[in-house]
Amino acid sequence: IVAQFSGRERCSLKRMCLFQMTVWWRALILLSFILNCVDSHALSPVVQRNKYYNSFRLTRSTRIRVQQLLKKYKEQHLGNKHFEDRSRQLKDLPLLSTDFYSWLQLPDWDRLHTAFLNMQIYWNMLERKRKQLEKEKTEQVMARVVRSTLPQSIKHIQLDLRDLMSQVSSQVSTSSWIKPTSPTSMNPESSKTVWDSRVEGYIILRDLDFYLTKLARDFLLLASKTHL
Repeated sequence: IVAQFSGRERCSLKRMCLFQMTVWWRALILLSFILNCVDSHALSPVVQRNKYYNSFRLTRSTRIRVQQLLKKYKEQHLGNKHFEDRSRQLKDLPLLSTDFYSWLQLPDWDRLHTAFLNMQIYWNMLERKRKQLEKEKTEQVMARVVRSTLPQSIKHIQLDLRDLMSQVSSQVSTSSWIKPTSPTSMNPESSKTVWDSRVEGYIILRDLDFYLTKLARDFLLLASKTHL
């Protein structure tokens, strides 16, 4: 009887040890998961700040492209590389004037959301202008006139804007924002002279230059806030 009782006791002790080992393993797995979450959270501001700086650098390089194209556009299409007309505006383009304190207090989600939508507007405007220039280019080739490289230059800027929109979209997605699936529609003016059409291209590039300056400041501000 004693031997039988000792055997049952040994089985009970064995089961107890297995139970304790299972509890310890579960505790270790849970602790490892918590530590991983803490490490990820600690690294996220650094990763996010680097993303903002990357967007800032791309914005700055895109602005240089725009400035170069604007100079070439004024020389080839307006006949004067020093042409300036600040009085003319396009109603479809985003507003460039912003109150400083309102801009400073704007929530990050709204700032990025607005940036994405504004870049989408500029992309669409450039697309319309690029197609128009390609049509003119075809007519020039048929008339044996010197071919223009403006459409290719606009395409390069569009690619930069697309990359910027992709970066902003990934940054805003962390705030559960869904990227719009349909582009902003543009309503072309019914009556427009050849000169008006050419000046329109100047206005688009001129305002895009100013807007990219503002957007670069947005990314610098967002990057600086990740230190807090």
